[in-house]
Amino acid sequence: MSAYVQVLTKPLNGLGGFFAMALDTFVMMFKRPFAWHEYVVQTWFVARVSVLPALTLTVPYAVLITFTFNVLLNEFGAADFSGAGAAVSTVNQIGPIVTVLVVAGAGATAICADLGSRTIRDEIDALRVMGINPIQTLVLPRVLAATTVALALSATVISIGLAGAFLFCVYVQNVSAGAFTSQITLLTGGGDVIVAMVKATLFGMAAGLIACYKGISVKGGPAGVGNAVNETVVFAFIALFAINIIVTAVGIQFTVK
Repeated sequence: MSAYVQVLTKPLNGLGGFFAMALDTFVMMFKRPFAWHEYVVQTWFVARVSVLPALTLTVPYAVLITFTFNVLLNEFGAADFSGAGAAVSTVNQIGPIVTVLVVAGAGATAICADLGSRTIRDEIDALRVMGINPIQTLVLPRVLAATTVALALSATVISIGLAGAFLFCVYVQNVSAGAFTSQITLLTGGGDVIVAMVKATLFGMAAGLIACYKGISVKGGPAGVGNAVNETVVFAFIALFAINIIVTAVGIQFTVK
């Protein structure tokens, strides 16, 4: 019976520890001093490992969805509306999905590996012994860095995706450039962009929190760090796709025309 209890209580303890760390992180946002240097360093670190994979994924996704949508439009003789389809798919889905994949697969794992290596070297415990709060000095800057990079990354992905869709439609599928650009705002407005930015902000924050928690709670030496990195990817994907579904459902209520 005790084995079953242990199996049930372990994930509950982990969930409780995660929410406790998340609450401490939000409280530390309003306390001084803020680790500005660490924040800038971590923002550059996360951006460095995330930008190239994001740009690499964006163009194929945008081209694939635009091509599929244009095939349907051509059946109805409405290829000039390809700009509207490209804008809807890029702003509402391609931007958030690529951000999910990159933030969880590259940024969050890098943060977890960094904190996990510090944990197994007892650097986190050494900070506590010296009276330094690791949440304030290590976790908070990384969470805010992941949030900042995810927000900037989403805007970049949307811009690159629209540019790639434009080039593909105009130069490969022979769609009029004027018709493409004039239809971009037909179904997509400022509200959709705001919803996409909100998604990106929540993605970055959730991925940063998950990565930091798995990093500072590592056990089992170097093998534990590897397991924590793998778990970070899985949990981050689950959380971020759930956020995407919820925010999309809520955002539709405010942006539908």
